[in-house]
Amino acid sequence: MSLQSSKKAPDGGWGWVIVLASFMALLLGYGSPQSVGVLYPEWLDAFQESKGMTAWVGSLVSGVGLIASPICSACVVNFGARPVTIFSGVMISGGLMLSAFAPNVHFLMFSYGIVVGVGCGLLYAATVTITCQYFDKKRGLALGIVTTGTSIGGFLYATAQNEFVELFGLDGCLLLIGSFALNIIACGGLMRPLHLPAYYLKQRAALVEKAEEKLCERPLPLDSTIEKNLPVTDLLIAVETKEILASERELLICSAMVRLFKKKQKAYIEYLHSIGEQMRDRVFLAMCSALFLYTVGGFPPMLFLEDVAQTGGLIEGISVVPLVSIFAIAGGVGKLLLGMVMDIRWMNSIWLYGVTLVGSGLALLLIPFTKSYIGLQVISVVLGFFSGNWSITPYMTTKVVGIERLTEAYGILMFFSGFGIMLGPPIV
Repeated sequence: MSLQSSKKAPDGGWGWVIVLASFMALLLGYGSPQSVGVLYPEWLDAFQESKGMTAWVGSLVSGVGLIASPICSACVVNFGARPVTIFSGVMISGGLMLSAFAPNVHFLMFSYGIVVGVGCGLLYAATVTITCQYFDKKRGLALGIVTTGTSIGGFLYATAQNEFVELFGLDGCLLLIGSFALNIIACGGLMRPLHLPAYYLKQRAALVEKAEEKLCERPLPLDSTIEKNLPVTDLLIAVETKEILASERELLICSAMVRLFKKKQKAYIEYLHSIGEQMRDRVFLAMCSALFLYTVGGFPPMLFLEDVAQTGGLIEGISVVPLVSIFAIAGGVGKLLLGMVMDIRWMNSIWLYGVTLVGSGLALLLIPFTKSYIGLQVISVVLGFFSGNWSITPYMTTKVVGIERLTEAYGILMFFSGFGIMLGPPIV
């Protein structure tokens, strides 16, 4: 199950429409999950649950989609980016609207955490895959622009959700942003496939095979006008022939189902074998470990910084520009700049990624010693900028495993990231 390479990446043309559509889709889909820290205090007041229990909502929405990335990637390979994007828009919108009627945190974990989370996972896999298919030489810039959509969405939605909660309440806010997410369907309609997905290729091959079988197995027609003039013995022979042909059709259907099952079984075995081969690659395994450790410690600040500022008395009321917004806009700048840097020929993607991890770690160590809101704002800028390394992750993955295995390898990386994101906030 690999990306097909029957057509060369155009590096432009309709590819820029793909970039714009993917950017807008990620902005609309990830806007609320990226700024979930704004909703976190509201849920604490609404449901009166512990901080650890309520934090699971934010952990799930960011972690579940990543954990399901191998499945999401397989969906993109088999069905294509366009239908997967459209379906993800329905899931995200439905999950957000359903969350408006949540009676407790446990229901919210399902509607906002799992439904929206899986929808975001499908959306991210589809947009990254189709962008990589359309771009080669300018892939770093294209991915930088596309993934910036998540950060811009987080920046805009953080302020918007604050205003919506003040004007319409928590339920009205969720209904509004759920209606915004329906526009992802329109974005998906623009994602014209460069390569035919595996599902359609298999379907076309099956139709050709079925047509050939019909030509080979087609019986001679029994003319009803002749049958009337035949003796009784000949008519009995004709009836028996019809029964034999009917039983043969049943056997053909059964054998076709068996062949289909064997083909599917072989495809899944090959997929698992491909994953096993990739996990034996030491460089790829190191990437998985690095992403897991980074997300365990790097995700919680996005969820808790606003609450830390309020409970620590560093700010009164609600800030005009929340820390989540600062984190998001800095992340957008980081994704764009790091993506552009990756297009430099002599740049080593693995070394650059290591620098971003070290910078994030140093900024996290300074949080306990920060006693002012301005200090938290500076830390949010640094953490946000280095979180832009998400834009170079697909680029780095293609350098390690190749474009042919990008979809499967990227799904495995996101699987490890999802576990880190889910474990981080409850541990903190």
